[in-house]
Amino acid sequence: MSVETEAAAPKKTFVQEVVETIKTVVYALLIAFVLRVVLFEPFTIPSASMEPGLLVGDYIVATKWNYGWSRHSVPFSPPLGHGRVLAFAGSPQRGDVVVFKLPRDTSQTYVKRLIGLPGDRVQVKGGVVTVNGQVMTRTPAGDALDPDLQRPVAQFREARPDGKSYTTFDQGPEHPMDDTEVYIVPEGHYFMMGDNRDNSMDSRWPGAVGVGFVPAENLIGKVRVVLVSWRGGASLFNPISWVMKFDPGRIVKPVI
Repeated sequence: MSVETEAAAPKKTFVQEVVETIKTVVYALLIAFVLRVVLFEPFTIPSASMEPGLLVGDYIVATKWNYGWSRHSVPFSPPLGHGRVLAFAGSPQRGDVVVFKLPRDTSQTYVKRLIGLPGDRVQVKGGVVTVNGQVMTRTPAGDALDPDLQRPVAQFREARPDGKSYTTFDQGPEHPMDDTEVYIVPEGHYFMMGDNRDNSMDSRWPGAVGVGFVPAENLIGKVRVVLVSWRGGASLFNPISWVMKFDPGRIVKPVI
C-alpha cells in the first residue's frame, strides 16, 4: 500500500510576510473608510447645547444614507462639488437630530435639532417656537438640574410632527433669543435649534456669531443612537477616567 504525501507549501519570505500584512491593513482601512463615508459615522458631544437628550461625553452614531451624500460626507470635506447626490431614502424632517458642518467654518461639526424646512417661517415668542404660525406644542415636565450649569431648569416635552416628543431645557424668561423676529428659511437651507434652548448658539443667532441658516449640502447625517457615554467626557491620557466617568445607563440609547 502506497501513501501519497502532499507537497509542503513553500515558506514565505520575510518580505512576503510584510507585504501580506500591509495589504491586510490597507484593505481593512479601505473598508472602514467606505463604511464611514457611506453608512455610519461616530461623533462625540463636546457641549451642553442639546441637553438633556445629548450630554457632554456622549459617543453618538449618525447614519449617512438618510439625506444622501455631499462633499461633507467625506472626511476633511474635499472640494468635490456642491449639492447632494442619491437622496433616495427621504429628505430631512422637522424634529430630526442632525449632524452638520458649521456654515461659517466647515472645519467645525455641530449637532442640533431641525426645526425649520426650506420656506418655513420660524419665530420664538416667550421661549415658545412657532412654525408657519402654528405653535409647537410643549408640556411642562417639572424641574431638573442642568448637568452643565449645575442649576435648576424647567423641563418641557415638545412634540415632533410624527407624534414623538423630546425634552427641552428652559432657564426662564428674558433670556437672549427667547423672543425673535420671524425667520424665513431660504430654499436649500434649514433652521436648527438646540434642545437646551437658553444655552445654544444656533440658527436664531446670525451666521457670523452663531449658526444661521444651514445649507443642505452641509448636512452629514441623522443621529440615531448614543452608543456609549462618559459623564462630562473622559481624558484620553487618564485611563482611570474611562472607568470613573463611564455611564452604563446610556449604552445604546436611541435618540429621539
